[in-house]
Amino acid sequence: MRRVAVVGIGITRFGRASDRTLQELAFEAGREALRDAGVEPGEVQFVAVGNVAGWSSESLPAVVVSEYLGLDSPGLLRVEAACASGSAAIKIAHDAVASGAADIAMALGVERMNESPTPNVVELIGRAGNYFWEFENFGLTFPGYYALYATAYMDAYGATEEDIARVAVKNHYYGSLNPKAQFQRKVTLEEVLSSRYIAWPLKLLECSPITDGAAAVVLASEEVARKLTDSPVWIRAIGHASGTANLSKRPDFLGLEAAYRAARAAYKKAGIDHDRPYKQIDVATVHDCFSIAEILAYEDLGFARRGEGYMLLREDQTYIGGLIPVNLDGGLKAKGHPIGATGVGMAVEAVKQLTRRAENGRQADIRNGVALTHNVGGTGHYAYVTIYSID
Repeated sequence: MRRVAVVGIGITRFGRASDRTLQELAFEAGREALRDAGVEPGEVQFVAVGNVAGWSSESLPAVVVSEYLGLDSPGLLRVEAACASGSAAIKIAHDAVASGAADIAMALGVERMNESPTPNVVELIGRAGNYFWEFENFGLTFPGYYALYATAYMDAYGATEEDIARVAVKNHYYGSLNPKAQFQRKVTLEEVLSSRYIAWPLKLLECSPITDGAAAVVLASEEVARKLTDSPVWIRAIGHASGTANLSKRPDFLGLEAAYRAARAAYKKAGIDHDRPYKQIDVATVHDCFSIAEILAYEDLGFARRGEGYMLLREDQTYIGGLIPVNLDGGLKAKGHPIGATGVGMAVEAVKQLTRRAENGRQADIRNGVALTHNVGGTGHYAYVTIYSID
């Protein structure tokens, strides 16, 4: 298998794109990535498009997007792994290059969620589990799924609503520095705690928004990458795993087993110590669809021991200058969560950080040249952990 590098990145501003179509969003991100890579559209041999069906009028988004970008009949498919669709697209595009099937490939994630009315989107996301058991019979919403984890975590480990709310405060702070973020306003702990409950104990300012947006990365084999750029960012390892569809079959609600397994697989391949990964990883972007999800990620990824993830927030250890800076782009909470594009947007942020292109004082201290992305689909139904490095 050949080494694979990211040689170009592109991303739209995340938010509400009422004036642009799905293909226009994809065009903006895709063309930016191609320009960044110095690659012509006709040179792309394979494209994986992360997109979740349901709210968009385009039933064949990959075909529409490829044509709109002016690509020359590449190998093409649409990828769906719920909220991890973008990382799944990167995995497939990576494998196409690593296997020798393509020398240059693109992973592109795009979503125009606001094309459908909000109640429809809420219902479709709420089906992200076992529909007949959890949604049809009990009416679980997506915030409701993570509220189960939040209440279990608080009961088991003594964390408070204030502890969990600190995730939103941190991520809105970094979102305020990110020109691509949906929400560019800082919030106080008091504002988060006083926002209305969506599913107790999770409040409005602890829930990721409905978002439109697109992101793209151009991948190349080592031979091609070294011709295109002096600063390739290598995909060092991709770990992936899945969890049960029916949450009643899970042993507890204190972590996401799929994320833990994906991290272990990625760390093993990349030669990273799972017990102290923060010694080798400079910066991480994790899946904070709800505030509790980021705390679970700290523990699933080995940044903290079980039951101690919330302590990192109390001590500001996931800010720049702390033990392990996390979600310096604002995360899903402030940057936004256009579901099919989220994982690719994480990859864009990892490359920005490693190549020291992060804007407005949100640049991490890059010592080891290693970044991590953690992308979860559903409530741990899918999980992808990807390690990026500059050597």
